[in-house]
Amino acid sequence: MKHLSIKLAMASALAITAGMASAETKDITIGMQLEPPHLDPTGAAAGAIDSVVYANIFEGLTRFDASGAILPALAESWTISDDGLTYTFTLHSGVKFHDGTSMDSEDVKFSLNRARAEESTNAQKALFTGIDTVEAVDATTVRITLSAPNGAFLFNLAWGDAVIVAPESIDNAKTNPIGTGPFVFTNWVQGDNITITKNADYWGTPAKLDSATFKFISDPVAAFAAVMAEDVDAFPGYPAPENLPQFEADPRFQVLVGSTEGETILAINNKLPPFDNVKVREAVAHAIDRQAIIDGAMFGLGTPIGTHFAPHNPDYVDLTAQSAYDPELSKSLLAEAGYPDGFTTTLKLPPPSYARRGGEIIAAQLREVGINVEISNLEWAQWLEQVFRGYDFGLTIVSHTEPMDIGIYARPDYYFQYDSAVFQALMVGLNAATDADDRTEILQAAQRMIADDYVNGYLFQLASTTVANANIVGLWQNAPTQATDLTAVYWND
Repeated sequence: MKHLSIKLAMASALAITAGMASAETKDITIGMQLEPPHLDPTGAAAGAIDSVVYANIFEGLTRFDASGAILPALAESWTISDDGLTYTFTLHSGVKFHDGTSMDSEDVKFSLNRARAEESTNAQKALFTGIDTVEAVDATTVRITLSAPNGAFLFNLAWGDAVIVAPESIDNAKTNPIGTGPFVFTNWVQGDNITITKNADYWGTPAKLDSATFKFISDPVAAFAAVMAEDVDAFPGYPAPENLPQFEADPRFQVLVGSTEGETILAINNKLPPFDNVKVREAVAHAIDRQAIIDGAMFGLGTPIGTHFAPHNPDYVDLTAQSAYDPELSKSLLAEAGYPDGFTTTLKLPPPSYARRGGEIIAAQLREVGINVEISNLEWAQWLEQVFRGYDFGLTIVSHTEPMDIGIYARPDYYFQYDSAVFQALMVGLNAATDADDRTEILQAAQRMIADDYVNGYLFQLASTTVANANIVGLWQNAPTQATDLTAVYWND
């Protein structure tokens, strides 16, 4: 009897241990290089915000899936009038915000009117300027009328900047985001981590994870150590590509390499002398050896680009030859522009490794043609304040991860301050175009125009690199928008 009791006790202990292990694998820790400045996706341009909240906490009428396709989200269906001006959305019924209040057509009306208001601080306010009226027909029906047809309207509504929020909670969204998604915001330890937990009352397919913790690790060496020690379970946007072969050889891990919407550019302050001279900007472009940057900073991961458009998009035009590496031509252009001895400018770099590592290489390349750069390494909040909002820079490096965002070049107040009435007219025409061939023609003309004007130095399309525990299923391989979508992620124990 004694032996039987011991065996039963051992079996019980094993069952408890197994149960604990199973419970532990309902949680996940995600590594992130950048900490968000806050958690309101409708109030800032920082992609790190969407990395936490997109699809997890906040939802829009439509959404992107892993392939970049547009899917229904809070809207279960819609109809479009024959003239392309009126979109009538039918909302899912019974949807509640995380604070228990109902989400209905009035919240949609509030969100879209807020985003397009004159005083709006939405970083992508231009997405909503074509909206003429938003009507709450009944609790689950919304009618949106446009001032002109817009073939990209459903695409625009899928952005993180277009999520549906409530007037009762939006004022506190930066520190306490309340959405309708399958996860609820739980805690933020500034400088360390953010935790979200499963929404037990979610209106749709529930999450398979009980909780997720986003752990902020800015240093690539620390990121490597954290993944190897299994202190983090997955690291989307892994910042040290030189480590990938080591992870690929370790059966504990999986390595996902895909594409992103991230056009990585040497952004130029077009209104700051001498960069207000197109010859100077062209000289900068010809001083850059893209492949050396890809090899040296990204260890070969990245696709060269010659304009602000993703190479995997069927409308892409390969214009890399137009700004090919040619340091002698660069020197000649500088002399023509009145700078035979070059000049000195600033290069302000945000934290991502592509910027810090790439910046050192680009600085050396520019010095070869006489352009001396003073490098400043900024934290993300500093970069947003000085560069993005303050225009206080000569050059900077950043990856624009928003999907098909060439329209930013139609905004004269955007941080690189390109002001072309011709380009702005192109974007007006694009918004009005619904025919696929017409849209292709306009998009390709737009790509050529910004390449001709050498608005920025176009470097490479950022690769999506994720290192994760081999037992995790459902992570995105590609990144059609900047998001860590955990809605279908689970452990395959």
